[in-house]
Amino acid sequence: MMRQSILLWSTLGAILADQASKYVVVHGMSLAQRQVIDVLPPLLTFRYGENRGINFGLFNADGDVQRWVLIGFSALVVMGVAIWVIRSRATLFVQLCAGLLIGGALGNVLDRVLYGYVLDFLNMSCCGIQNPFVFNVADIFIFAGAGGLVLADLGSPRKKAT
Repeated sequence: MMRQSILLWSTLGAILADQASKYVVVHGMSLAQRQVIDVLPPLLTFRYGENRGINFGLFNADGDVQRWVLIGFSALVVMGVAIWVIRSRATLFVQLCAGLLIGGALGNVLDRVLYGYVLDFLNMSCCGIQNPFVFNVADIFIFAGAGGLVLADLGSPRKKAT
């Protein structure tokens, strides 16, 4: 168990950072009522969003069946990654990345259970390009964790097929 402490702490840290950021921005700053808060426009704007689909609102539908399908799918991915990391001799970097991915996924699952949708609030635009999409801190952790796992795999030595 001691070997997976980085996995556990990075998972818990990601969940807490995600949920705390949503609470502060959406509830504490009343984003749900205000809808938009310019932080560093156009680079960073808080824009209220309720995502009932997956990233970028894909497969967006308003129904309990899809909600629970997405919760179940996320749970399967989380269990699969956790089992893989625990059974393997994962490096600390792989454990960290897996924990970020798992924590981000669980942060969004928690939203779906509590609200029926994922709370999104981050919007970033630059260089004359207006980005219409909103995301959250959990999404950042999911992408960073998955990206780190890909980089770790690309950097790992390959066994020759016999």
